[in-house]
Amino acid sequence: MADAITTEIIRHGLLAAAEETARNLCRTAFNTVVYEIHDYGIGIHDANGDVVADAPGIAVFTRGNDAGIKHSMEFLGVDTMEPGDVFIINYPYWSSAHTLDPLVFAPVHAGDQLIGFASCRIHITDLNQKDPGYVLDSTDKAQEGLMLPASKLYRRGERNEDVFNIIRFNSRMPKHTIGDIQAQVSAVVTGVRRTQELAERYGIETLTEAMQTINEHGERLARLALEKLPKGTWTAVDYVDDDGINKDQLVKLQCTVTVSDEEMVVDWTGSAENVEGPINLPPGQTAALSSLIFKSLTTPDSPVVAGNFAPLRVVTVPGSVMHAVPPMPTFTLWTGLLAGEVILKALAQGMPELVPACSGGDVCSMMGLGVNPRTGEPWQEATNEAVGFGGSATHDGEDGIMHLSEPGCRNNPVEVLEAKSSMIIDHYGYRTDTGGAGEFRGGVGVSRSYRFTAPSTGICLVYKTKTAPWSIAGGDEGQPNQIVLNPGTPREKVQGGSYNLLDAGDVLVNATGGGGGYGDPTRRDPEAVAKDVRNGFVSVEAAERSYGVAVTPEFTVDAERTADLRG
Repeated sequence: MADAITTEIIRHGLLAAAEETARNLCRTAFNTVVYEIHDYGIGIHDANGDVVADAPGIAVFTRGNDAGIKHSMEFLGVDTMEPGDVFIINYPYWSSAHTLDPLVFAPVHAGDQLIGFASCRIHITDLNQKDPGYVLDSTDKAQEGLMLPASKLYRRGERNEDVFNIIRFNSRMPKHTIGDIQAQVSAVVTGVRRTQELAERYGIETLTEAMQTINEHGERLARLALEKLPKGTWTAVDYVDDDGINKDQLVKLQCTVTVSDEEMVVDWTGSAENVEGPINLPPGQTAALSSLIFKSLTTPDSPVVAGNFAPLRVVTVPGSVMHAVPPMPTFTLWTGLLAGEVILKALAQGMPELVPACSGGDVCSMMGLGVNPRTGEPWQEATNEAVGFGGSATHDGEDGIMHLSEPGCRNNPVEVLEAKSSMIIDHYGYRTDTGGAGEFRGGVGVSRSYRFTAPSTGICLVYKTKTAPWSIAGGDEGQPNQIVLNPGTPREKVQGGSYNLLDAGDVLVNATGGGGGYGDPTRRDPEAVAKDVRNGFVSVEAAERSYGVAVTPEFTVDAERTADLRG
């Protein structure tokens, strides 16, 4: 039997197994998106496929892994999953992500008994999708690359060359693609081995009981927190810039949130249907992003376990942008990054003191690819960019931080990008005046300029440029994201999501948005405004215009002029 102390020891053992799985992945991956950015989702799961421990990376990946494992169990049958097997699945409607985010998982057996799973999802470079790097304008799943519906990479520990050859011959960058998938295999084998060691040390029955207890405890914590939340029903609407095909048409995201003593219901009914381009979400990802917001409100201080989400119910309409069905395209998953803040926008109506204003609202990714003139080798590198967070009832929004959909991630260092590509970073810094004014101001975004030294492709994945980050309680909106091609030249073009064929000397500037403000800006402490001016977050002009605060050249408050400005 698993007593409380033993259960806690096992819980930490499972967390250590997940963390070691992540470290093994980062040591062996070919792709900087994995080992620098931490674009991964890693979990240890019970025999039902429910996560009991994870290693933080992309939050929506780990919850999506649950769905991918469960679909695979249903598709293949549990009896076909043998010791030493390793599976890969990237069929979007089951795996909960696009084709370049394959889920690799392995069953954990103690003897012949299935006791759990180890999982690892990452972003890989290429699986023969119609465009190199990323697809922004597919209209059918057939354009989105090789799809594998729960296939065995290894059978009882033996490599299945048939599947590896299919992958190899369906990739423009087979060395990198196979290398990254093998890194996933290495990672999940680590998770399997460490979980088996726990079973050997404490016994199968004790381990499985502990897994059940961990999830039951996670559910109790969530329900206790849910009871304390304000009750009611609130609806919000926001928009994705476009679907990649109809560039002048905003795509509606509508969310109705109902909080009761028993559950939180996140209902996406009313969101756009029959969306032509590839921004449609697999239902598993919609559930995952909804889970992220639910956890941030209920159990933010404890590791992810499936029990945390038992009081959450997610409603979607099949065929809508929030519930893709075959053959709907799903490659550009940015809807899943933007939609979390639509939930917060609804909740802000009923519990404004508990949620922040909108952040910059996007991960603002820039991906470059081409042939490196220094080596003659193909290259492909990407980085996500920081945004400003929204102000809240107690503090300013953070300046230049990774979007809330990727809380375990980082960006790619300048030195790595320049060493591995034909890009030079000309400047990188904060964007003054992008945070919305408020008693608690929104955080500011950042700007990074890429100069290309050889013909290349620059793919910009930014889908919140046409609507401003919303504010709360009388604050001002933040400034939106924008991509600027060749700024200050006759060829200057301001855009959002785009696939750009570039010549040597072309420049792309990724300028990210600031968070919305919280509360009346004229209630902000003038000394705090002066400090913001000194730090470059707010200009002297904006201090006067938005806050009614006059700041001297020495960055002190001109009390007399401020009194006049504030009336």
